[in-house]
Amino acid sequence: MKVTNGEKEQLSNAIDRMNEGLDAFIQLYNESENDEPLIQFEDETADLIRHARDSYGQEQLDEKLNTIIKQILSISLTKEEPDE
Repeated sequence: MKVTNGEKEQLSNAIDRMNEGLDAFIQLYNESENDEPLIQFEDETADLIRHARDSYGQEQLDEKLNTIIKQILSISLTKEEPDE
């Protein structure tokens, strides 16, 4: 394939940009972590959550569930602490 010096420069620049992009993808891959769910919901519970999301919206549902879970865990963890 015959190319001019200008075309050769353009190809070189394109290859450099592709390598930079590839390096960015490799870095993202190397820094990635497995996304493991904290809890496995039963099908019925997952259906209820989806229904609540559709009714209230994701943001309001997140807020309500976070509040409930914090309350339940703080109560249960308090009960498990030995009396001093």
